[in-house]
Amino acid sequence: MTIDRAVMLFAGLVILASVALALLHSTWWLALTAFVGANMAQASITGFCPLAKILKRLGVRPGEAFA
Repeated sequence: MTIDRAVMLFAGLVILASVALALLHSTWWLALTAFVGANMAQASITGFCPLAKILKRLGVRPGEAFA
């Protein structure tokens, strides 16, 4: 798995979890969904993704986007 795929997988899982928590517990969990979306938008504009930096340090193979 490359860093690109790992970042997308992590973001997708966090979004799904926050939507489930919003349905089951409190709508305030949707703030986490908004945070993930904002982080994805800024990463696409700036090319900086904190999770990609962490995964790179952990030895995950770089992909096309986060080399």
